[in-house]
Amino acid sequence: MTKGIKKVAVLGSGIMGSGIAAHLANIGIPTLLLDIVPRELTADEEKKGLTLEDKSVRNRLAAESIQKLKKQKPAPLAKKENADLIEPGNMEDDMKRLSEVDWVVEVVVENLKIKQKVFAQVDEYRKPGTIVSSNTSGISIEAMAEGRSDDFRKHFLGTHFFNPPRYLKLLEVIRTKDTSDDVFEFMRQFGEDTLGKGVVEAKDTPNFIANRIGTYGLLVTVREMVERGYSVGEVDSVTGPALGRPKSATFRTLDVVGLDTFLHVAKNVYDQVEGAEKQIFDPPAFMKDMAEKKMLGSKTGKGFYYKKKGEKGSEILELDYSTMDYVERQKLKAPSVQQSKQAKGKAAKMKALVYADDRAGELVWNVLKPTLLYSAEKCTEVADSIRDIDQAMKWGFGWELGPFETWDAIGVEKSVERMKQEGETVPQWVEDMLEKGITSFYNSDDEYYHNGEYKKADLNPKVINIKALKEDDKVIMKNAGASLIDIGDDIACLEFTSPNNSIGLDVMQMINKSIDEVEKNYKGLVINNQGKNFCVGANLMMILMEAQDMNFPEIDLVVRQFQNSMAKIRYSPKPVVAAPFAMTLGGGAEICMPSASIQASMETYMGLVEVGVGLIPGGGGNKELYLRQIERLPEGAQIDHQAVANQVFETIAMAKVGTSAQEAEQLGFIRAQDSISMNGDHLLYDAKQKALHLADQGYQPPKREKIPVVGETGYGTMLLGAKTMKFGGYISDHDLKIAEKLAFVLAGGRVPKGSKVDEQYLLDIEREAFLSLVGEPKTQQRMQHMLTKGKPLRN
Repeated sequence: MTKGIKKVAVLGSGIMGSGIAAHLANIGIPTLLLDIVPRELTADEEKKGLTLEDKSVRNRLAAESIQKLKKQKPAPLAKKENADLIEPGNMEDDMKRLSEVDWVVEVVVENLKIKQKVFAQVDEYRKPGTIVSSNTSGISIEAMAEGRSDDFRKHFLGTHFFNPPRYLKLLEVIRTKDTSDDVFEFMRQFGEDTLGKGVVEAKDTPNFIANRIGTYGLLVTVREMVERGYSVGEVDSVTGPALGRPKSATFRTLDVVGLDTFLHVAKNVYDQVEGAEKQIFDPPAFMKDMAEKKMLGSKTGKGFYYKKKGEKGSEILELDYSTMDYVERQKLKAPSVQQSKQAKGKAAKMKALVYADDRAGELVWNVLKPTLLYSAEKCTEVADSIRDIDQAMKWGFGWELGPFETWDAIGVEKSVERMKQEGETVPQWVEDMLEKGITSFYNSDDEYYHNGEYKKADLNPKVINIKALKEDDKVIMKNAGASLIDIGDDIACLEFTSPNNSIGLDVMQMINKSIDEVEKNYKGLVINNQGKNFCVGANLMMILMEAQDMNFPEIDLVVRQFQNSMAKIRYSPKPVVAAPFAMTLGGGAEICMPSASIQASMETYMGLVEVGVGLIPGGGGNKELYLRQIERLPEGAQIDHQAVANQVFETIAMAKVGTSAQEAEQLGFIRAQDSISMNGDHLLYDAKQKALHLADQGYQPPKREKIPVVGETGYGTMLLGAKTMKFGGYISDHDLKIAEKLAFVLAGGRVPKGSKVDEQYLLDIEREAFLSLVGEPKTQQRMQHMLTKGKPLRN
């Protein structure tokens, strides 16, 4: 059997095929992307005098798909250069090259006969031991393998990615009766560790797990909307976060997915089931009408919503499905909606809606009830456990709670009693569970109901749960903004718990105390949390309030303490490993850069964005990024400090953000010797291992050395660039003022070119520049705008 996957072939270069190829390239796996040979020339090819026999024509479909990857939003590529790892080809000339690869992924049209024909060719050219899989969204995996060789069947399985493959976590893996246990377990492990996916074993049934239940739930919602006269906007206003679902709720989700894709998935189940279930999977006529009119959602610009530009700017209209016109968006107004918003905790928010005797409560109950019953009814048909179903819905559809977790949240006993009063048939296994006195599907985070009793989940040792550690009395110390937790093996974890994980005095205090504690009693420290974002920066509200009160000595003290805390991280005698993920902006990036090492999630969005609120970095970020750019130059190379300063100036002045860990590395925030975790669930474990490794290697902190700067001459050079942009109308007067301050700090102030200055001197002039900008009315306007509107103001 294949011991590793070093090269892959993807057959089919459409949205999914090219997306899978991009995901493999992001990991660093060379990929051959093959598609059919075009049957006619384009006008451009005719002009160039090409024929259907030219290689560029024959590879055109795959080559065009690779180019599209560089322009798509959200970006399938973690950095554009990753496209170089994808080689285009075609399925007539290049099938013999399947002997070069370790894994073949089929992503051709959803037609069993076509897939079987493709697999016959694959079987002819693959080398023994090559894994072959299909990305089908629901065609029988067993049927595809009919007639193939024994070795093919042993190495064949379903690997159903969700779109877009880079961002959606779920990977459903489906075995056949002939799939080797070794192959299946290898792909499960590879999917989790290398592809970074949440892997769930699905049974070979129509649409597998997530699409089966998710599509049912969406169609039930559409039926309820039409039968009871709700609008598209009204439905979305209560079927999103209030129910533990994404903000895109029901119809915005359909617009993103694409109505054509959704209708295809629904038809796949419709063609394979009978009775009442078949009726549910037959979408209403207006949706089919939308598809005919190409009202497919985001991909065509119109769907259930339409973004219209008018005199007052853009507005989003909703579809009136009775007239097929677009009208002003509506929200469902009912007492329970407000009660849900005010309730504390997920369960309380849900209950406020589910059991409400008003129009919102009626909608939510009538949508949720059949979805829960369907999940229970199909449980053993589509999966091995309720936990697999819940994980699939969370990872594939972005639900915060899976159907059985949702059922627990609203109360199983109470809801089942109501269901029975309303004449519903509750699956016998749920009735049996309640008769045994078991009133919840989950006993704890890792125990779930299975075959008449609670079963302990097989927990992955690479998934460290901070919440569980805190419940297990592993907290070493804490305050209002952060906690220090013992995560085992003499490694501690500093977790931010402040609102939005912002940095205030309490967080700074815990950074200092944590490093002191680790120096005495631990091998190393990891900075990580398991919130929505790693850290979005300093407590902007606190700074603005002090500035408006003209309390600049207090701001000076706060910035000084922040700088000191960052120095504490940099010069800690024990290794400090920062483990950032998601938004790591401003002060969040400043916390990472002085650390001994960074272990970043692939989906880390890192940048120094302070100019967006009229400031420059104040916690040493200017100095740290400058030093990192010097460090990344080849050893022995003559350093052009002006070029380095110019690059750092541009990165900070333009608030450039790496939209992946790989892009953050390109910008210099992450070093080549730092590491990236593909699986975000493994991030804390990986960071812990890195801290242990550094400690075991006899970690020594960096020495304090003087820093070479470009001085007054360099300041003039950077300032000239900013003024050129001002004269060109690209930046405002206030932008120029911020740029002047930034250039002064990066240049090292008014010193001769080539001077070497103390680190503390650079921090002092940085702090002075920060304070002078805080006092500017236009900066305070920018800060106010960010706090109220959530986006930068250009004034």
